[in-house]
Amino acid sequence: MLFTSNGLRDNAAPHQLLVWITSNAQSPLYSGAGSRGTLLELLSVVYRHYRWPFIGVMVLSLASAGLGIGAIAFINRRLIENVGDPIGVLPEFLGIILVLLVVTLASQLALTLLGHHFVYGLRSRLVKRILDTDIERLEALGSAELLASLSSDVRNITIAFVRLPELVQGIVLTIGSALYLGWLSPGLLLITSLWVAVTIVGGSLLVARVYRHLARVRETEERLYRDFESVIHGRKELTLNRGRARRLFEDSFAVNAREYRDQVVRADTYHLSAVNWSNIMMLGAIGIVFFLANGLGWASTGVAATYSLTLLFLRTPLLQAVGALPTLLSAQVAFNKLRQLRLAEDDEDFHVQEASQNDWQTLSMSAVSFQYSSGDAGDGFVVGPIDLTLQRGELVFLIGGNGSGKSTLARLLTGLYRPIAGEVLLDGKPVTADQLTAYRQRFSAVFTDFHQFDQLVGPGGEQADPQLVDDWLNWLVMHEKLRFDDQRISNPELSQGQRKRLALLMAVAEQRDILLLDEWAADQDPQFRRIFYRDLLPRLKQMGKTIIAISHDDHYFQYADRLLEMRQGKLSELTGAKRDAVSQDAVAHLDGV
Repeated sequence: MLFTSNGLRDNAAPHQLLVWITSNAQSPLYSGAGSRGTLLELLSVVYRHYRWPFIGVMVLSLASAGLGIGAIAFINRRLIENVGDPIGVLPEFLGIILVLLVVTLASQLALTLLGHHFVYGLRSRLVKRILDTDIERLEALGSAELLASLSSDVRNITIAFVRLPELVQGIVLTIGSALYLGWLSPGLLLITSLWVAVTIVGGSLLVARVYRHLARVRETEERLYRDFESVIHGRKELTLNRGRARRLFEDSFAVNAREYRDQVVRADTYHLSAVNWSNIMMLGAIGIVFFLANGLGWASTGVAATYSLTLLFLRTPLLQAVGALPTLLSAQVAFNKLRQLRLAEDDEDFHVQEASQNDWQTLSMSAVSFQYSSGDAGDGFVVGPIDLTLQRGELVFLIGGNGSGKSTLARLLTGLYRPIAGEVLLDGKPVTADQLTAYRQRFSAVFTDFHQFDQLVGPGGEQADPQLVDDWLNWLVMHEKLRFDDQRISNPELSQGQRKRLALLMAVAEQRDILLLDEWAADQDPQFRRIFYRDLLPRLKQMGKTIIAISHDDHYFQYADRLLEMRQGKLSELTGAKRDAVSQDAVAHLDGV
């Protein structure tokens, strides 16, 4: 069968974390169950694409953490316990602080640079995968979901990635400080460890609620993107119909915007509660240390002071761990959304090698069928089975009513859709899945829902033939309408008919052998419509093009070599008296008169 298958505040709110790309975040310390998968996925991505730069950043982060612990030990041994000559140790202390400053700054700058490269690479790979994904899958996803992934999901994964090296630094700080404190007083370490454990457990319970609401925020954000699309793309209709504009605003946008606001407020509430819980508990730990040392005699005042200094030093990483966890949880949501897209696998090659345009004589479809999915039942509209053979150099018109399957047939013929049964053949040989990309390179097309690009390209994406472009500008009567900067159109603001002429110019410039025109003349004035059928199509045929034109212009059916009709998903060829009749009144024929 064919085609086999730069910093955030300590109390930054979750909605700020959702919309702010940061490349200099503070040190998170712990991750909950919901973030472990994120960390593993992030580490896997980074290891594959940025192995040595990431290792360098991690080494700098570890060095910064080690120097921080060393600074605490120096303060305890030389400034707290031994007070003899503080002026004498001042140069050493300043030296340690200076080295700590340089190493910390270097690690943060390296992290910033790596973060920007990561953003670029992640977004680039996602766009490339979209470019490589079948049209059927992209149409099923819709533009709103794809735009949400390209913006929100990439941003949230980026924020989580930027915090990864600092997470390791926070862990090293905690482990190193714990070892040092245990050497000073094991008893105090046990009590403070239990206290910090209660702090983390309480914070994680609150943050778990943050994750729940952030997941709902992401779902609501996708619906908001659809509302934004309606507001932007439907601006003309909404300007004419204020009742429709009110319904869209009140019944859709306002509902989704309120849902987004409410979920963010709830996430903020639990997030701020977690931050304040951690803040108060860490201050309480210092009080517990001095009570045990001075009140119960567990340790000297100097040891208690060192414990307090260390806890104060760790307070910021611990607080920011709670503050950073929502970013990791948001990244988990983003990873899940990206996985659900089910896009094509990574492939750096664009496979732009042009297929030979002169190596075929017949293009056939043998018992080709396609079915649109309609929910879980899969009982959507069926096209086919279709049997069709096109000869090289033919000018074929395809007619049919709305919903008859004309555009689906065009997508099957060009390889944009993969049939569920049957096969497409070139000179009798089936087109396999491995040959699909090369097969598509034989076609240029102007679809009814075409996108207007602003740059002319020739074969293989190179420069278009200037003489060919100049000739067709004249024949399309567009020489005075377009302005070019090299081969880029600098005034793309055109009428719909002129936009279609420009799209035809771009299709011709590609110099592909087969040209598909989906109701191209529908937006042309009567005079140019005649030029299209009587002059341009014969000229294209003289150039050796094989042309499939979807049309309803019965007055011009005589110029076609063959006339095909789609009716309720079935294809037939009209010949003889049937062709004469439909050429006189195509509308009546399509209505069954």
